[in-house]
Amino acid sequence: MAGGRRAYTALFAVLLLVVLIALADVAEAKNRLPLRECKPRCIYRCSATSHKKPCMFFCQKCCATCRCVPPGVYGNKQKCACYNNWKTKEGRPKCP
Repeated sequence: MAGGRRAYTALFAVLLLVVLIALADVAEAKNRLPLRECKPRCIYRCSATSHKKPCMFFCQKCCATCRCVPPGVYGNKQKCACYNNWKTKEGRPKCP
């Protein structure tokens, strides 16, 4: 009898985990930026730099992949985990 309960408990835990992962994916997709919004957000993000061309290139590349651009002209990368965690081969941030 105890073995049956343990199996149901394990099955319930696995199903709960699957549901939580699915809900997290839905919540993340809801916050994804439409591609048409990348350029205007990158223009603002790169407005304070003197290296506008490379900033725009990498910002738009990062936005197309991550579907978000952090707010402001500098920093705030924690608001967009993909944008924050994407690194070059040398380990430096890829996204401005």
